[in-house]
Order: sequence, then C-alpha cells, then structure tokens
Amino acid sequence: MLRIDYHPYDIIKYIKTSRISLIGWPAPKGEIIIRRNYKLFMKNLKKGFTLIELLVVVAIIGILASVVLASLNTARAKGADAAAKANLDNMRAQAAIYYDTNNGYSTGATSVVAALTGTAAACAAATNHVFLDATMAAAISAADKAEGGTGASTPTSGLVCAIDAATSPAKSSLWAIYVPLKNNAAGMTGWCVDSTGASKNDTGIAAGACN
Repeated sequence: MLRIDYHPYDIIKYIKTSRISLIGWPAPKGEIIIRRNYKLFMKNLKKGFTLIELLVVVAIIGILASVVLASLNTARAKGADAAAKANLDNMRAQAAIYYDTNNGYSTGATSVVAALTGTAAACAAATNHVFLDATMAAAISAADKAEGGTGASTPTSGLVCAIDAATSPAKSSLWAIYVPLKNNAAGMTGWCVDSTGASKNDTGIAAGACN
C-alpha cells in the first residue's frame, strides 16, 4: 500500500477533488492514505495562542488605545477653548450695547480695579459696571465652565476681569477680560478681549487692555 505525506492544506484540496472517505480506514487499495497528516492538521487547528502572542496583542491594543485617548483629550481641549473664545468674543458686542445705553462701561462710580491687571473678583464686584450686565455675566460664567471653572459669579478657571475706576459723574472707559486656554498657542497662555476691539491669543491683561 502506498503512503505519501502531504502538507495539510494540500490534503484539504485533495479531499475536495477525490473519492477518499475520512471515515472507515484503511482506504481502498490504490488510493493515498492520508490519515497521518490529517490528524496532524486537525491537531494544529485546535492549537491555541501562546502566552507571548497574547501579550503582544495586548501590548498593541494598549498602544492604540493610548493614541486614541490622547487624540480625544486634545479634541476635547480644543472644543472647550473654542467655546470660551466664542463667549468672550460675544461679550464685545454686548459691551458696546451697554456703552451706548449708559454712555460708559459703568452706570455710576466704580472702584473695582485698584490695578488694571485684572482679578477674578473684579468680574463680580458689587458696583455698577459692565460685567454685572446679565448677558455679560452669563458669558463670563459659560467661559469659566468651559475652561474647568465652576461658573460661579467669581470665576475659578483663572478668568480675570479689569475695568478702570471712575468717580461719579464720570463713567468707566476701559474694560478687558482674559481666560487661560487648555490648548495654548505657541508662546501664549490664553485668550483676551478688551474695549479697544482686541480679540486674540495673549498672556494676560495689562493697563486695562490686552497685552
């Protein structure tokens, strides 16, 4: 009886094109006996992964996951920054309306800013100024929340406000607001808008205006 060893994949191909039955050994005379390689093939089919192979797969999945999470965090930071910028930019239009209505950025005497470099408390100081306007206050709260603050009347995200002091009947004529960004531009730390029309990446407030 002729015995020929074949590669397992050749065996499958041969089985599909031959009359050999895998049940009821030995095979009829004149046909190839493939019992040995068939058993080896079936054994290989049942063989699992080695520990090293599993560790390699886990490591690859971990690397891919870290890349995806890093990209997701960057996207979230950019989204938060975009929201904060939009809120601050919208404040310029509202401040202009306030100025036209009150002939200044306050409705009376105000001394909320001893130094015009900006403070969080200046955003909510209990005096008659533009930051207490309901629309302005809502925009400040939204920008504060977008950058990780609580949205309280006194910002906690690093957002600061500045307005020049005025003695009645004079009105305040300068204001500025700045918020740190999560995804900073090169050499910059945040976004600033002011009464001069500035709206830009900046490092803070100086003399009641963006740097």
